[in-house]
Amino acid sequence: MLRYMGKRLVLMLVSLWLIASLTFVLMHSIPGDPFTSEKKLPKQTLENLKAKYGLDKPLPAQYVQYMGNIVKFDLGISIKSTTRTVNDILEEGFPVSAHLGIQSILVALAAGIVMGMIAASRQNQLSDYFLMVLAVIGLSVPAFVLAPLFQKYFGMKWNLLPVWGWGEFDKTILPSIVLAFSPLALVTRLTRSSMLEVIGQDYIRTARAKGLPPIRVMSRHTLRNAIIPVVTIMGPLTAAILTGSFVVEQIFAIPGLGKYFVESITNRDYPVIMGVTIFYSAFLIVMNFLVDLLYGWIDPRIKLGGKEAG
Repeated sequence: MLRYMGKRLVLMLVSLWLIASLTFVLMHSIPGDPFTSEKKLPKQTLENLKAKYGLDKPLPAQYVQYMGNIVKFDLGISIKSTTRTVNDILEEGFPVSAHLGIQSILVALAAGIVMGMIAASRQNQLSDYFLMVLAVIGLSVPAFVLAPLFQKYFGMKWNLLPVWGWGEFDKTILPSIVLAFSPLALVTRLTRSSMLEVIGQDYIRTARAKGLPPIRVMSRHTLRNAIIPVVTIMGPLTAAILTGSFVVEQIFAIPGLGKYFVESITNRDYPVIMGVTIFYSAFLIVMNFLVDLLYGWIDPRIKLGGKEAG
C-alpha cells in the first residue's frame, strides 16, 4: 500500500507540473496581453503594469518565477482586481461551489442509485422504460436549457422557490437539482446496466435459492458489486461539480468559483485563469486517487498493486 501511494504521489506531482506548464504556454501563446483594451494606455503606464506583474521578463524567466510561486502556494495577484490575490478568490469562491456541489452529488447519488435499482429489478416493464426515458432526457438537455425552464415554472409561474441569489437554503434547491440532473441520469443508467450484469451471477442465484428477501439480495449482494462503475465516474464528476458549474452559477447568480473563472477569461486575467485551472486539476487528481482507494474497500478482490491474490 505504501509503495503504491508513493508511486501515485509522484505521478500526481508530475501530472500537475505538466498541466501547469501547458496552461502557462497556452495562455502566453494567445495574441495580445491582459492590458489590451479599446482604450489605449500610455506607453509608460503599460510598461509599468507589465513590470508590476512580471510580464516584461522573457517567458523562461516568467515560467521559472511562476513555478516557484506555485511551490510556495502563491498563485499571484489578480490583474483586474488588484487588491485581491488568486488565493483570496479561491478561498471566497470554492466554499460556495463546494456547498452547491455537495448537495448536487448527494441528490444525484441517492436518486440515481435508487432509480437504477428500480429499473434493473423491473427490466422491460413500464417503470423501467419510464426511468430510462428520464435518464436520456437528463443526459440530452444541457444545463443552460434546463435552468431557465426551472426558473420559469418553479420560481416565476408557481412561485415555489427563489430563482437567483445565495445564502438561504431555499435558494440552493433549484441550482442543486439542475446541477444534479445530468449526473443523476448517468448514475441511473450505470447502476441499471451494472445490476443487470450482476443479477445473472451464480452467487445471486444462490442467495435467492436460500430464500433471502429480494430487497436484501439487491441491497447487500447485488448493489455492492454493481456500484463499482458508479464509483469510477464519481472522481472526475465530483471534482467538476465541486469546483463550480460555470453555467449554473452564472444563471442563478451564485458567487462561486465558476463566476470568477468566466470573468477571468473575459478579462484575460492570467493569474486567475492559471490559478483556477491548477486548483481544479489538483482537485481532480486527488479525487481520482481517492476513487482508486475506494475500489479496495468496495471489492477486496481488487489489489491496488495490480496483482491478484494467489
